[in-house]
Amino acid sequence: MAHRWKNKLSRDDVTPYGAFMNRRQVMAGFAGLGLATMAGGKAQASALEPNSWEEITTYNNFYEFGTGKDDPAKNAHRLTTSPWSITIDGLVDRPGDYAFDEIMAAMTVEERIYRFRCVEAWSMVVPWNGFELKDLLDLAGVQDGAKYVAFETLYRPEEMVGQKFGTLDWPYVEGLRLDEAMHPLTLMASGIYGKPMPKQNGAPLRLVVPWKYGFKSIKSIVKITLTDKEPPTSWNKANGREYGFYSNVNPEVDHPRWSQATERQIGGGIFAKRIPTLMFNGYEEEVAGLYDGMDLKEFY
Repeated sequence: MAHRWKNKLSRDDVTPYGAFMNRRQVMAGFAGLGLATMAGGKAQASALEPNSWEEITTYNNFYEFGTGKDDPAKNAHRLTTSPWSITIDGLVDRPGDYAFDEIMAAMTVEERIYRFRCVEAWSMVVPWNGFELKDLLDLAGVQDGAKYVAFETLYRPEEMVGQKFGTLDWPYVEGLRLDEAMHPLTLMASGIYGKPMPKQNGAPLRLVVPWKYGFKSIKSIVKITLTDKEPPTSWNKANGREYGFYSNVNPEVDHPRWSQATERQIGGGIFAKRIPTLMFNGYEEEVAGLYDGMDLKEFY
């Protein structure tokens, strides 16, 4: 499979983490492991190690299991993830229910280290295992009329206890433009650190779109629909003024209630300095062309 971004990381970059000792390959987008440092007025990349397994799996948002950062880790054990299938429908040649095992047998799983930026202005670096979403969409056969990809999370309130409350309009839904979905950085993640995806992080399959705020990376996906219309998305439905459809990481567009110019790195300690947020979360060279001619302050 030909990869169309620049930096490839060696095993030396992650030797502190034993889970990577048997990995096949480690890949990341340009500046994907980068901290923002200033040199000559331009953001440069410097090496950054992934967050620990504990940090990644105990500090996250998954409102289906509660609104606290540690609620998913406490409550997600109730979730049944086998058997699992994803319905792929809409403007595709081969609609149907695709079993998880069938999907995984057809895909080439890689390990990629991506920066992860939450809209709440905190960030991590996560070593994902997964495959390009494009490969799954190609398996279903995208028709010419498709312009968008819609996603839906499992709705099972007897196991996903947060769905018993009206925090959001359940089930959780998200969407991408087709060119965003087909971009080689867009990942369907099946694991972290070479291990199966933890339930609290979106088992068994979740989306990862590293240049967008984290809530775009929908978890525990059960349905993918190819459509010619922009699909509704959960946070945009809940508060469209604060959460746009695109939700690209943009330090120049503040959230109405806080600045997006800097971010707090999880694991840095209470006295750690905030770091500058990079445009498109550090993936500008790879993805900026997707938005040529768009006003990124209007289409946020």
